[in-house]
Amino acid sequence: MTGFLNTSVTRPDAAGKVTGQRAYPGDLVRPGMLHLKVVFAERPHARIRAIDTAAAMAHPGVVAVLTAEDVPSNGFGLIVPDQPVLCGEVVRCVGDRVALVAAETPDAAEAAARLVVIDYEDLPVISDPHAALQTDAPLLHLGWGTNIISEFAIRKGDTARAFAEADVIVEDEFSTTWQEHAFLQPEAGIAYVDEHERVIIETAGQWLHEDRRQIATMLQLPEERIVVRYAAVGGAFGGREDLSLQHLLALAAWKLRRTVAMNWSREESMIGHPKRHPVTIRSRWAARRDGTITAVEAHAVADGGAYASTSQEVIKVIALFASGTYEVPNITSTIVAAYTNNLPTGAFRGFGAPQAQFAAEIMITKLAHALGIDPLDMRRRNIYREGGTEPTQVTLPPGVSALPVLERCIAEAHTRMGHEPPAAPYLRRGIGIAAGIKNLGYSFGYPEQATAAVELYGDASINRAVVRVGAAEVGQGTHTALRQIAAEVLQVPFERIEMICDDSSAAPNAGSASASRLTLIAGRAVHDAARAALQQWHEEERPACATVQYRPPATTPLDPVTTAGRPNYAYGYASQAVEVEVHLLTGQVQVLRAISVHDVGRVINPQQVTGQIEGGVVQALGYALLEQFQMRDGYVTTPHFSSYLLPTTMDVPEIIPIALEHAEPLGPFGARGFAELPLVPFAPAVAIAVYNAIGVWLTRLPMTPERVLEAIKKQHTA
Repeated sequence: MTGFLNTSVTRPDAAGKVTGQRAYPGDLVRPGMLHLKVVFAERPHARIRAIDTAAAMAHPGVVAVLTAEDVPSNGFGLIVPDQPVLCGEVVRCVGDRVALVAAETPDAAEAAARLVVIDYEDLPVISDPHAALQTDAPLLHLGWGTNIISEFAIRKGDTARAFAEADVIVEDEFSTTWQEHAFLQPEAGIAYVDEHERVIIETAGQWLHEDRRQIATMLQLPEERIVVRYAAVGGAFGGREDLSLQHLLALAAWKLRRTVAMNWSREESMIGHPKRHPVTIRSRWAARRDGTITAVEAHAVADGGAYASTSQEVIKVIALFASGTYEVPNITSTIVAAYTNNLPTGAFRGFGAPQAQFAAEIMITKLAHALGIDPLDMRRRNIYREGGTEPTQVTLPPGVSALPVLERCIAEAHTRMGHEPPAAPYLRRGIGIAAGIKNLGYSFGYPEQATAAVELYGDASINRAVVRVGAAEVGQGTHTALRQIAAEVLQVPFERIEMICDDSSAAPNAGSASASRLTLIAGRAVHDAARAALQQWHEEERPACATVQYRPPATTPLDPVTTAGRPNYAYGYASQAVEVEVHLLTGQVQVLRAISVHDVGRVINPQQVTGQIEGGVVQALGYALLEQFQMRDGYVTTPHFSSYLLPTTMDVPEIIPIALEHAEPLGPFGARGFAELPLVPFAPAVAIAVYNAIGVWLTRLPMTPERVLEAIKKQHTA
């Protein structure tokens, strides 16, 4: 019995999702539950003078109105607990929560929430991160002493000397914008206190055990008194890493001793979770006449919004990838994340790599043009190879496949693109190719591990295998892939394997569904635990039970003086080619086809590989061309999908997904994660294609028709 890998098995959750039998968090609401409604600040910066809940409490059906005084420990955050659960003194963004109404019906809760009267004293609003960094800027967090959330630098070699000796230097400035995760299922969930005095939260998220930790801290309870369970999750993309309503559900259930429910509207979701970081990057690159890149200098500012979230980790990724997928002997890369009165920014698929490499891929192309060298040859000359040195002065982790991935992409583009002329004289076509790199897993010394337990039951043969691993299924197919890995090790039919993954009290901690890490790290833990259990089985232990914690090679913080260190234990590599058609009269850019080549190490499930690439390309297309989440003076001006434009089926190009298999040394059967990588090189590939079509560079995202027309106009008047 063999062959559980490289097989598109039917996902165990597919039928339930298609038929509606599988419950999402919003489906958990039942008669008799209390309904919760958040009172949002709806203003960007103000001091709270008083909160009057009397009218709300008097409304029929209202049971309670909770405020900051009801919160045992009023601060939370993935890294820095700087965000109030309920604000009692100051609000710093329109998405701050000020009060929580509990009522017998949704209508009563909503009506009462409108009756909560908050006396505000408006404070100065800082909506620009550059303004926030000025010495005379008001402090948004008085105890912090600065509006700097975090700053980070990487220095390698002698950039000043390299620029002085360079044959050619190019420089430019780039800006990216917010992006909304736009997952199908807005935030929802229920919570209650069980007979063992445990607070049970049933919701959707990306990391059971981290949700549990933060909620336990908030309620000042031992972690074992908190149980987090995930129902079906309708997408995440990083937007469910931060707590949104989980802690509010837990607070109300604990205080009121009733089962409580909350189901956010799309508008509440839009202001209730962090966005992708807007970043401004000033870049300068130098090279010799032969096309060797000799120096990169990049200085960036990121808008962190009102609270820290994951900003300090995102900016590390931006600094690390300021030189893209290329080995450069001299690098100076600095970045700062600033507090503003905008919505918080945090994790989003790519985690800083798309912003950094939007600049890097355009810069290497411009450098090639300045030298009169084919940009693809420029990439070939400088791209990472096995044994190469990172910006942090250490050797790259083994498994460097950037060049074969690029070569395959180039070959496919030559075969599949550029063979059809445009249909009208006002249309222009162009092809762009870009490369990308993304770290897999946690970085810079953050503890990385995944724990899995495997139990084998039966007599002469294994009749049933139970795999326990707290890995969140957010639609990406993780549970299917982990089951296939276990089946391959155990040589047990797929249907005999039971997965227990969605309960923090029943499944060990496998870390978050983020950083493209679950196939690699949780998959390796499942692989090793299955092998250990199988060994016990062969030694006649019945049942056989094994628990394994897998830890990859350690990463390190950077030396504060030299900035040397090992930032990551593994990387993924991708290259993408896009063919675009630009409408000279309207500025419309249409992507006709996209080739997306990824080294996945080993294909576990071909259908899921294809699905991740296709979905990632569509999300990247939105980021590159359409999605423009806008804020003005701290207020959201695109609060609905009618104003925040997402790609539709009419925008989706022909997508050609290609998976290469250069085995990852650490991965189960050589597999590695890759799902963030479609977001990394796509936007610069589009920008390069637009340049090749009409001869103008677009360095701001998204590349809207207005910006295309503006660039064309500047070209004609120059």
